[in-house]
Amino acid sequence: MNQPSYSFGSSYQQEPAPAGGDLVRDTTTQTFAKDVIEESRRQPVLVDFWAPWCGPCKQLTPVLEKVVKGAKGAVRLVKMNIDDHPQVAGQLGIQSIPAVIAFVDGQPVDGFMGAVPEGQIKAFIEKLAGPGGASEIDAALEEAGALIEAGAVADAAQIFAAVLAAEPENVKALAGLASCHLAMGQVDQAKALIDSVPEAKAADPQIAAVRAQLALIEQTAELGEEGELRARIAENRKDFAALFDLALLRNAKGDREEATDLLLEIVRVNRNWEEDKARKQLVQLFEAWGPTDEATLSGRRRLSSILFS
Repeated sequence: MNQPSYSFGSSYQQEPAPAGGDLVRDTTTQTFAKDVIEESRRQPVLVDFWAPWCGPCKQLTPVLEKVVKGAKGAVRLVKMNIDDHPQVAGQLGIQSIPAVIAFVDGQPVDGFMGAVPEGQIKAFIEKLAGPGGASEIDAALEEAGALIEAGAVADAAQIFAAVLAAEPENVKALAGLASCHLAMGQVDQAKALIDSVPEAKAADPQIAAVRAQLALIEQTAELGEEGELRARIAENRKDFAALFDLALLRNAKGDREEATDLLLEIVRVNRNWEEDKARKQLVQLFEAWGPTDEATLSGRRRLSSILFS
């Protein structure tokens, strides 16, 4: 593998930087629309969802503030204490913290979870501001991801396996290889791989995503036939149980767009159906797809448009 060059800072060509204090602020449920939605129409805004009891949050926030201020106006940082203001995090499907979501033009467009290192935060901001490079391992993982999108799952699995040979506890490679097993119908192999993840990394969002996929597979196995569900929906568009089950079936067949459409339809028409079941299922799908997957980003944007309209 050839190691590409990587540098930071070249893309941070913004208007003159605001004062440091203006780049970082706290927000509330009441001021979220002004501080984040409106402000993101002018420049990218990072929202740091945190809580006072969260140890990793205390590690991440100072580094996040340092990198944002060092970017000299490329982005703004808005911090939200989810203990005092849980509503927005809940509506966006934030289930673990720290979580950072980037907003552009009023919509969530990207994000990451956990107390990631300073270099990764710089790379994240660089990605928002312009193209960047990656390490040799990162380049290999990126290539594997591209292969999965192109349908070359077996080739991607070989790359993930090669990465694991070099870094046996690389979470992204572990999760990637397990996902490849799932895509090839090798559920037992995927489960065995995830069960082998070291306890210290078991709560990682990427591993949790694969566990969510495994849970969805078990859930889908108990559903009815697609034709029967579509017939019920054709007869009664408000048969939310049929819409819900069809969404799970379509997701199982790789049709994330229709799965999202069906669940969003329920949220739009009757959000309180079975105690917000459709929105909660969307959150589970977002977790299974991963926070940076295009289907997750699109689904979160559409969900937020319904919730904040």
